[in-house]
Amino acid sequence: MSVDPVYLQTAVEIALRAGEMQIARQGGDLHVAKKGVIDLVTQVDVDVEMLGRAILSERFPTHTILAEELPSTPADRDTDTRYCWIFDPIDGTVNYAHGIPLFCTSLALEIEGQVEVGVVYDPSRRELFVAERGDGARLNGAPIQVSTSTDLIDALLCTGFPYDVHTRIDEVVGLFGEFVRQARAVRRLGSAALDLCYVAAGRFDGFWERGLQAWDSAAAALIVEEAGGRVTGMDGQVFASHDGHIVASNGPLHDTLLSVIREFDERRARNRTD
Repeated sequence: MSVDPVYLQTAVEIALRAGEMQIARQGGDLHVAKKGVIDLVTQVDVDVEMLGRAILSERFPTHTILAEELPSTPADRDTDTRYCWIFDPIDGTVNYAHGIPLFCTSLALEIEGQVEVGVVYDPSRRELFVAERGDGARLNGAPIQVSTSTDLIDALLCTGFPYDVHTRIDEVVGLFGEFVRQARAVRRLGSAALDLCYVAAGRFDGFWERGLQAWDSAAAALIVEEAGGRVTGMDGQVFASHDGHIVASNGPLHDTLLSVIREFDERRARNRTD
């Protein structure tokens, strides 16, 4: 599908302006609040989302917007539900609130259920990852590709922990440990969107996580695919950002990652019934 170039231009504009706001207010009074036991939100999250919503609503008034911090506007008869912008104003809010420079803005455009445009911007490193379906992935304008690693013992992997990790320690840490045992190393950075972009850029060889929201993965999953990688659910089925789980890889390692996950899950299931 060929999409109007104004969609990508708008996504890039919003991401860059969001990054300027994040950096300008870093270190100030962020007005940090809790959405859950360990899930944080800052006033900057809200302000960035309001900025993005205002631009999108002005330019594409009939499009729907799915974003993290503010409730979606109910659809009316003029709404074109084929078009949905999926927006995370700050992915990595906990890092941002603690002064750790690992956070980004993520924005995707989904058309008729398929993501066609994805943009992720890391303002700390001034790294802009973009992709349009069928047109490849780029970092600051230069094409990027996934790695060529074929053996798990040579792979650098990454994952994230869900906000309910305290109630799922055996599952989350257990699988983490299984990959630590079999891979070269495993990292946990705190921003799923950046983790996925690092897979796209060949920095990581693979990523997995459960408990995600659509805004965490929609844009970056497209970037991985367009960089030559493979993306599925953790069950090996076709990836859908709204399903909440993902495995992304360079391709050659993908079946191995899925096999480790499947064997771990089967072992846990047997142990629960013994």
